[in-house]
Amino acid sequence: MARDRATVRDVAAATGLSIATVSRVLNGQANVAPHTRELVLAAVGRLGDQAPRPRAEPAAGAVYVRCPYLLTDYFGLIVSSVAETIDLHGRQMILNAGETAQSAEILKTLPGRSGIAGAILILPPEEPIDLVRLRDQSFPFVVVDPRTPPAKDMAAVSAAHFAGGRAVMAHLVGLGHRRVGIIGGPVDWLAAEARLAGYASALAGAGVLPLPELTRAVVEPNTGNGYRAAAELLDLPERPTALVAFNDKMAVGAMWAAAERGLSIPRDLSIAGFDDIDVSRATSPALTTVRQPLQEMGRTAVTLLMRILGKQAVEALHVSLGSQLVIRESTGPVPAVPLVSH
Repeated sequence: MARDRATVRDVAAATGLSIATVSRVLNGQANVAPHTRELVLAAVGRLGDQAPRPRAEPAAGAVYVRCPYLLTDYFGLIVSSVAETIDLHGRQMILNAGETAQSAEILKTLPGRSGIAGAILILPPEEPIDLVRLRDQSFPFVVVDPRTPPAKDMAAVSAAHFAGGRAVMAHLVGLGHRRVGIIGGPVDWLAAEARLAGYASALAGAGVLPLPELTRAVVEPNTGNGYRAAAELLDLPERPTALVAFNDKMAVGAMWAAAERGLSIPRDLSIAGFDDIDVSRATSPALTTVRQPLQEMGRTAVTLLMRILGKQAVEALHVSLGSQLVIRESTGPVPAVPLVSH
């Protein structure tokens, strides 16, 4: 029969020290004499695997936060929650932000920088191989909203893109829509691929396959590109009865295109977005969208990094946080007689 695991009391008995002193050593506290620490560690060595192990001291230093985008709405919410959580852990934050930072070769310099314990990388624009090289240097980091599928042993936090895409398309299908235009994000983005798969899943449940003629992809998911993609779709001989956009900004662009064509939302055309940023509540009508837990993504990423820095076991390296469908006035039943472009 296997012997029960040794306890702090067993280590105290083996060394003749008090339980409180042994606990201070095992918890990495500084107020212990060097010879006492050595005595406890030697006893732990003798007891082998049955002894409680000392806790590794977390790596000291600041957290480097890289977000090479404008800190408005989407990214601002993530970064603010990251900053607040880092402060709660008593760490300093070094922020690298703004679109001009995209061209800077930051990742290769991080392991050699003094005073930096680890990093939070938000939608990193670098190639996947650059992240792998950083990981191979044993530099601790967590990716938030990864652009490409993260390696199996790389820590990452994202939202449930597939489930969110499926929920918003299922909502439109439930309203009777079958001819739905999809304004997708960049084709090489993980989020765009997952959301598109979610849309397709919901359509398939209604016996419909996404038509290539009703699908557009953009290089940059902004309002202008949403407008242009929507204009193409709405000018088709048989236009869609609904549009679902990769994000809320593109959905706003789609609303502009609809207004130019005299279409009433949602009477003539339903439009839905993704993210639930402030603009989704400022449109008229208010935008149906999928709420991403942006602030929770930031908090979770910092908590995950702190566990890594503390040498704690992390069983779930890829964390996907649930999204929520928010139904507002921009979506309604399919028109009784679909309008045809002239």
